[in-house]
Amino acid sequence: MITAPTANDREQKRHIMSEQTSIRSVSVVGLGPMGQAMVRAFLAAGVEVTAWNRSTAKVDAMVALGAKRAATVAEALDTNEVTVLSLTHYAAMYDVLGPATDHLAGKVIANLSSDSPEKARAGATWVRSHGAQFISGGVMSAGDNIAHPASYIFYSGPREVFEAHAELLRPLSPQEYLGADDGLAQIFYQALLIIFHPWLLAFDQATAVIERSGHDIDQFVPFAIRSSEAFPYFMTEFSAANKAGGWADLASLKMMDAGAQHIIDASEEVGVDATFSHTAQAYWRKAVAASEQAGKPVSTYELIRGTQAAEA
Repeated sequence: MITAPTANDREQKRHIMSEQTSIRSVSVVGLGPMGQAMVRAFLAAGVEVTAWNRSTAKVDAMVALGAKRAATVAEALDTNEVTVLSLTHYAAMYDVLGPATDHLAGKVIANLSSDSPEKARAGATWVRSHGAQFISGGVMSAGDNIAHPASYIFYSGPREVFEAHAELLRPLSPQEYLGADDGLAQIFYQALLIIFHPWLLAFDQATAVIERSGHDIDQFVPFAIRSSEAFPYFMTEFSAANKAGGWADLASLKMMDAGAQHIIDASEEVGVDATFSHTAQAYWRKAVAASEQAGKPVSTYELIRGTQAAEA
């Protein structure tokens, strides 16, 4: 005998359907240290993850944590609407997605790989030419620690695409949407790395000088941290100056040249490589020479930006 569903039956069915529609899921392609960190963050937030990587051992490790395995990139694309790419560069995107382009239509690709802004723009055009939507991301993190309080992710691309999937991507790190330009996330990301890379080399040189001089790096580090607290002041001052063409004063430029020589001497006296400081000194000296030739102060910002070359 067939009986009509009761109110309780209907409520249970609605609850099941609600649970099914509320399940969030995503595919992650590329399981280097950053990709693995992303999988762990998604899983911790209750997001179902389908993972693919060339090396099956890395997929095994993520499956052990609760991820689902995709045997092919096509399967990863088919399984979910959104696929996050965590690859070495954009060229790898073409290598990975190229054989599966007929699976891209109707999908969303969030490429969180590092590369140049122009390569991000070209990649966005390529993905869209195959019927998929695209957003670009730049992951600012402490190494692969995307849970660090200082970690966040730049996003750029169509606002409607970002906003439609922002909640799904939220477990990865705090989000900073910059604008519609597909290359904008990479512009900001690479600009911050421009600051970070020299700092990293400078810190290596500084601590090498301390150690080679026979002193304690641990004793030095608190003073390095203390000095870094002035960096925001200098950033504010120099950003204002750079918008006006850059800071320049001939006497100060000569003082910076002399200061760079002192750094070089302190480093080389104890056998520490001072190549980085020689490079910095070359800029100060170039600015001094340009200032003397122009009969007015010429800033290092102008030289680096290429202002004079553009005006010539």
